[in-house]
Formats: sequence, structure tokens, C-alpha cells
Amino acid sequence: MIFTSSKDIIVIAGIPGVGKTTVLEEAIKIAKEKGKEYKLVNFGDIMFEIAKSEGLVNHRDEMRKLDPKTQKDIQRTAAKKISSMASERNIIVDTHITIKTPRGYLPGLPLWVLEELEPTQIILIEATPEEIYTRRKRDETRNRDIESLESIHFHQSYNRYVAASYSMVSGATVNRVINREGKILQAVRDLVELLM
Repeated sequence: MIFTSSKDIIVIAGIPGVGKTTVLEEAIKIAKEKGKEYKLVNFGDIMFEIAKSEGLVNHRDEMRKLDPKTQKDIQRTAAKKISSMASERNIIVDTHITIKTPRGYLPGLPLWVLEELEPTQIILIEATPEEIYTRRKRDETRNRDIESLESIHFHQSYNRYVAASYSMVSGATVNRVINREGKILQAVRDLVELLM
């Protein structure tokens, strides 16, 4: 089944520590200067607002430890909320393709989310496992689990396969942008090119 939409909704994802949000915020500014404006919506923030309002979590990093059924219900509610925001404007959804939970990887954009969002593009922000590991260790603002390089590599590779499956059911194209250490401006330029 291929969904159709008159909205330009672009999903941008990357595993924690890849530098996705930094690249994304700069690219949106440049795209606006070039004449294409997007509203940035963080899927995780919307999910957190919903979970916190229901008394399920106090901190965003607790989200991935909720049981899978609860996470699915929150995803569905968040997708509906974002879809209602996207009725007449270009949207970029900052999210994760998969969420690592104690029981395994949970899809970040399951069918019911894809049906609500109807994305036109899925863009993965990537870096080497070593770069991601180092960035996570430097980030004192988040309480991230320490993972091995092998685990980081698996998660990033798995995201590519899952993004391909999302593309097959939504009709969205898939692309990637590499955010190498010290080369953020190149990553921003590459992302702007995909947004225009």
C-alpha cells in the first residue's frame, strides 16, 4: 500500500550521539534562507509530553524503558498530534528509526505512525561508531547507556534495513547524510541539498 499526501513531511533520524539535531537545526536555517521553510517537530518530545502528562515518566531517557505496549500507545497518540500540526505546512520530524529497549529494538515508525505521517522522505544521519561513542561520552546533558562499538554499529546498520522497510510501505525515498567529526558544515550542506 502506498500512501499519498499533499504535505511535504520529511523524517530525519539517527541513533543517539550521531549529532542529528545539531545538523538538522543548521540545515533548516539555511533552507529557509533559500526559500523553503519547515516546521521542526521532535517526535520524542511529543511522546515525552504525552507520557509525562499521564504520569508514566519524569525524564525523557526513561521512555525507552517503558513496556512495548505502552510505547506503542504513546507513539500512536504522538503521530496523530503531529499529523494535525502538519495539515498546511512543510514538516520535518526529528525522530529515531528504532528505539533500543531492554527487550530489543522497537520500531520508531510502525505502520500506524507511517499511516498518520505519510512521509515523502526518510533521511538517516550517520557517523562512524567511534565518533558516536566519543560524542555520547562527551554529552553530560543526557543519561545515555554505555554501549560497545559493535552494538553501535549494529544499531546503525539495523536502522538502514528498517528505513528500507518503512520506504516499502510508505513510498518515501531513503537517503543518508554522513556527519563526520569536524565536518559538520559538509553534513549541513548535504542535508540542505536533500531538503530543497
